[in-house]
Amino acid sequence: MIFMKGNLEVICGPMFSGKSEELIRRMKRIQISGKSYLIFKPIIDDRYTSKQVATHDKRTFTAVPTTIDRVGITEMEKMVEEENPEIVAVDEGCFYDMSLTGSVLKWVDQGKRVIVAGLDKTYRGETFGPMGNILAHADEVLKLRAICMKCKSNQGVMTQRLIDGKPAKYSEPTIVIGAQEKYEARCRDCHEIEKE
Repeated sequence: MIFMKGNLEVICGPMFSGKSEELIRRMKRIQISGKSYLIFKPIIDDRYTSKQVATHDKRTFTAVPTTIDRVGITEMEKMVEEENPEIVAVDEGCFYDMSLTGSVLKWVDQGKRVIVAGLDKTYRGETFGPMGNILAHADEVLKLRAICMKCKSNQGVMTQRLIDGKPAKYSEPTIVIGAQEKYEARCRDCHEIEKE
């Protein structure tokens, strides 16, 4: 008997680059095809809705909200085991515990198509949560870019966190849920970290 392994697709980039939009686009095609799927999202990401993957322009797709710790990931594993979907998708994979990588690889080994969307870098420009490990194992990577909101001429490849309109300090928390009021896409030249 030949065991066919699945594949791992990663959709990444800075804020406002269209990651959730691309995930929703893929999920709608999967839905039309009639394939079985499960899509998960972090319960802490309630910017627009708590039970749907949502884009900044309010396009949505129903998802299962889970906690971002090992308990939430164990719940995800249990649901995947019970429902045995052909496709497993995770939005905002960057927010999850590092153990998400092991679960993702387990699902791929089970022959599933796995899609993970999320920020690849923090506002500091460092690898975000498990995304670096997941990217290292990906069969396909779609790295999206935005427009730099400062110079408006270069590609935005970085996420700029703002506090009262000024660059966040390096020591600020890594995970802060927000949209245009807290973040901008910036090019490397315009990206800033406030000195301590």
